[in-house]
Amino acid sequence: MRFAGRRALVTGASGGIGKTLVAALRAEGAQVAVTDRDTSGVEADAHFDGDLLDGAFCDALPGRVAAALGGLDILCNNAGVITRGDITTATDADYALTMGVNVEAPFRLCRAAIPIMAGADGGAIVNTASCWGLSPGPDHPLYVMSKAAVASLTQCLARDHARQGIRVNAVCPNEVNTPMLRTGFAIRGLDPDKAVVALNASVPLGRIAEPEDIVDVVTFLASDAARYVCGALVEVNGAKPVG
Repeated sequence: MRFAGRRALVTGASGGIGKTLVAALRAEGAQVAVTDRDTSGVEADAHFDGDLLDGAFCDALPGRVAAALGGLDILCNNAGVITRGDITTATDADYALTMGVNVEAPFRLCRAAIPIMAGADGGAIVNTASCWGLSPGPDHPLYVMSKAAVASLTQCLARDHARQGIRVNAVCPNEVNTPMLRTGFAIRGLDPDKAVVALNASVPLGRIAEPEDIVDVVTFLASDAARYVCGALVEVNGAKPVG
């Protein structure tokens, strides 16, 4: 029960990784608050449905969670969107969505959560960046730029707030077998099952990640087992290079 007595907030809780992460935290004793546009399908201790593009919602959310659960010890900025295509096809709406969900929301949530954690016994923040934010791949400039920003934000906050007992780290996945990935294939007219098989063949370990592979790293970073890990960008990629 690594998280007995801990209070956590998970964003993007209705997605493939999010649901798995919420279940894992609760199975090990945490009280978990969740947020997404619709969290009705997620078992949690507190539900805060909303839009991460709404700055006021993000600003208030950590305080609302702390009030509901009696504190906030863990923040998992898991929500994210993927915008594909080179820069000549990117629209202003694409830019606003990508930067709003992937960068501005974590910025606002961290800004609001850190004083709460600092006023208690510290805490742990785990951001979801990407291997592509560390080593850019082709034809995803908005996504790559946003995840590079998350990686940089993670390292900056770790350095600034470690003295307050707040550890900030990021998990950096490559492809993960989630509904979002499969929907992306379908939108492009590909058979999702066949596309995943092709991706599996591109990974030295023989398969792309399952949500549990990412969640195991997130929960490690959030736990006391990672008590001296701060400012880390942990790649979880099966040894597959980007590009």
